[in-house]
Amino acid sequence: MRKSFYHFLMKYRHPKPKDAISDFANHAYLDHSFPKIADDYHEISTYLELNGHYLNSMSVFDEVWQEYILMES
Repeated sequence: MRKSFYHFLMKYRHPKPKDAISDFANHAYLDHSFPKIADDYHEISTYLELNGHYLNSMSVFDEVWQEYILMES
């Protein structure tokens, strides 16, 4: 069984975000409604489109999602 996307994303958390991905990870960590056990692209992207006001661009999510798929397959 693969890790949830949230669990994968947490490896990018950083006290001083150095890029858009670590900024995304930090905000997702603080987002108590983030779907923490999800591993489905559509579920997470829909959530972010409706609630991810902290995400400047969905392309950041797409970039991390591609890494997640490569690492978790």
